[in-house]
Amino acid sequence: MARDYASRCSLSPVRKTWLAAAAAILLAFQGIGAQKVRVEEELEAYPTESVDLRCQFIDGLGKTKLTQVSWIWEPIDGQRDNIAVYHPIYGQSFPNLSFRDRVVFLQNSLENPSIRISKLRMADAGRYTCEYATYPSGNEQGTTTLTMLAKPKNSAKVVTVQAGSKSVVVAQCEAADGKPAATIKWLGSVGGNHSTTTANGPDGTVTVRSEYRLVPTPADNGRDVVCMVEQRTQEQPWVNTVKLSVEYPPSVVIEGYDNNWYVGRSDAALLCLASANPEPTTVTWTAASGSLPDTVMVDGNKLTVRKVDDAVNTTFICEAKNKHGASKHQITTIVIGRKFPPLGAASWGLHVNMIEIVMETPVEGCKSVRVW
Repeated sequence: MARDYASRCSLSPVRKTWLAAAAAILLAFQGIGAQKVRVEEELEAYPTESVDLRCQFIDGLGKTKLTQVSWIWEPIDGQRDNIAVYHPIYGQSFPNLSFRDRVVFLQNSLENPSIRISKLRMADAGRYTCEYATYPSGNEQGTTTLTMLAKPKNSAKVVTVQAGSKSVVVAQCEAADGKPAATIKWLGSVGGNHSTTTANGPDGTVTVRSEYRLVPTPADNGRDVVCMVEQRTQEQPWVNTVKLSVEYPPSVVIEGYDNNWYVGRSDAALLCLASANPEPTTVTWTAASGSLPDTVMVDGNKLTVRKVDDAVNTTFICEAKNKHGASKHQITTIVIGRKFPPLGAASWGLHVNMIEIVMETPVEGCKSVRVW
């Protein structure tokens, strides 16, 4: 009979769920009621600033006698230590030397023994417990976790390299002494890749370094890559543009010859254009025959012919040098008899002298003939 009663009175799944929820809520309220020391669970602060650690004793029944209150600091790596004590008769005490000149009670009150820590250091991070000695319940406490934050010191720089066939570091970016650790990204379309390392400081900060690598070519010189640093203490990402510096030997070309150097021309000139990094240290003009003609004047990379004559009917050579090497280019100039207007495309660029034929003895029935 009892067995039948149990089967008929078993709880439904819905009723079981409701009872479990009610029990959880009851336990939660009991936990809240048991928490007599009110503190802030977490705080964040920066070095050199100040932070207030608030504490308050809640006694709903008014039957608890408060004897003394202490603030106990527990560093991230280390042992617990008293940093501030308040007794209603014996007054205040600051037993920890590293906090003694930086900690004050905001009020002389057992019920509200909040403290202020000034000139914060990264090493001040940890757990701070406000602990009461009471009667008759014994010790009551509440703990605040203080997280120290630090803005990183960001920097980016170029690494000057020589053009080659191996991947090398061409730019560096650093976010130093930050907490938490920063994230470094590279933006650009130069086809490189990057690697990142971190180093922990003795005060809990982290230095993040990133190196950008590629196989450098002359075309990469002057191109931009962008370093971007993200970290929670920054309102927006830190961005810095790095202009690549790739050194390479000269590449030379001669410009200015127009195929119309006629005898007597006075404005003929050639330019020696050298692409190089660093800039060429020397630019030298020579002629295939050896020394330059007397009618030629050189000013740096420019060769000017004061007056065209047969002496400049030669091959001119320009050579440019920098610390990575040298390069030459040559061009052959042809002197023509007299000035001609620019020829059309149909003439294929050929110059033809005018020929005049005059028949001295007239032929009967004919006149003098001129051939052009």
